[in-house]
Amino acid sequence: MPQKPDATLKALNEGKYSPLYFLHGDEAFYIDQISDFIEAKGLSDAEKGFNLHIMYGKEVTIQYILENARRFPMMAQRQVIIVKEAQEITDLKQKAGQEQLKRYAEKPVPSTVLVFGHKHKKLDARSAMSKALDKFAIMVESKKMYDNQLPDWIKSYCQKKGTPIHPKATQMLSDYIGNDLSRLSNEIDKLLISHEKGKEITQEVVTKQVGISKEFNVFELQSALATKNVVKANQIINYFQSNIKNNPIIPMISLLFGFFTKVLMAHQHKGKSQNELASMLKVHPFFMKEYLTATRNYNLGKTLQAIEYLHEADLKCKGVNSTISDEELMKELVFKLLH
Repeated sequence: MPQKPDATLKALNEGKYSPLYFLHGDEAFYIDQISDFIEAKGLSDAEKGFNLHIMYGKEVTIQYILENARRFPMMAQRQVIIVKEAQEITDLKQKAGQEQLKRYAEKPVPSTVLVFGHKHKKLDARSAMSKALDKFAIMVESKKMYDNQLPDWIKSYCQKKGTPIHPKATQMLSDYIGNDLSRLSNEIDKLLISHEKGKEITQEVVTKQVGISKEFNVFELQSALATKNVVKANQIINYFQSNIKNNPIIPMISLLFGFFTKVLMAHQHKGKSQNELASMLKVHPFFMKEYLTATRNYNLGKTLQAIEYLHEADLKCKGVNSTISDEELMKELVFKLLH
């Protein structure tokens, strides 16, 4: 039956194991999290020697996996078989292999916990195998998270670790790292190693621990543009020009495009309260002051023009009708946005 990752982890934490799990999708984080939990907690240390089997998709066939799954555990309540990189199983793409797994799903061995970790791609829901897994197994689709969901995810992840995080720090991690949850969780875990548990993670902590320049970063550039602070914006651009490898232009354009798109939405919904606007823009209310400042400094026409400038810059940095260097393109873009 289909389940969300959190529901599956909740059941496992309660000691409720199922005979067959099929974890699939384009977000590896939850696939690893669930299979790692079962590997660590599914058996006692004494039972693991004979009853824990880790396989890799490129090295095995469906027939081999299922032959092992039909064996009985040795001196234990269950055996655990985890198939990592299941997308590499050759005959899983073939009709014969799919039929074998379909039949097993319809009648799995109760004393085996069989886990498939199928990364980077979801199964075709129309196949007979997928329908059988959906009906008889625990089927978990691990989806890529939308960018606007990341701040809440980061906040929740930190809370589970017993540490609060400031909205500015949350947004900075979200914008700087993006929606790769494995990388995000690793960066937060590294940050927490030297951070006092229970003490709020601030913007200053993130800039120091994650390696973002405190004064010269794209978040500060966004603020400088919002407030039309010409001196500050040019200082940041000059810094970027001397450190172009560490400050690539494409992510900067993407972030600024998202910012001005939200400024446009704020223009379109004038009269709404700050909380209502924050909900519509899918941002924390803490950031609304900056967006409202930007609406005053960029009227509707200027905002539309800014979005057009960013679109043009995006094409140019990808080599469309332009041979200008990234350094010069960055300088040209910021000049246009400020004037």
